[in-house]
Amino acid sequence: MKMNWENYIGMTLNVTLHENYGMTIDPNSKTPLYEIVFKSGRLIETFEDGLLIETEREKAVVIIFIPYQSIKCVEIFQLQGGIN
Repeated sequence: MKMNWENYIGMTLNVTLHENYGMTIDPNSKTPLYEIVFKSGRLIETFEDGLLIETEREKAVVIIFIPYQSIKCVEIFQLQGGIN
């Protein structure tokens, strides 16, 4: 199933990236640790290969490109009356 992300431009997204994104090794146990990485912001543009979100950090506007293949889950906020 493909999602039409253009329907959600201007809404706030909380994106969970795949667990192996940011994988590191625990030096004590020599086993992999999986950091669950989150990105949050307002969806400002969609592309064939990913999403562009905008957020603010340390009083500066930050633009983040998220490739579709790195997305595990997306929460969409500010829906008015549910999805169509």
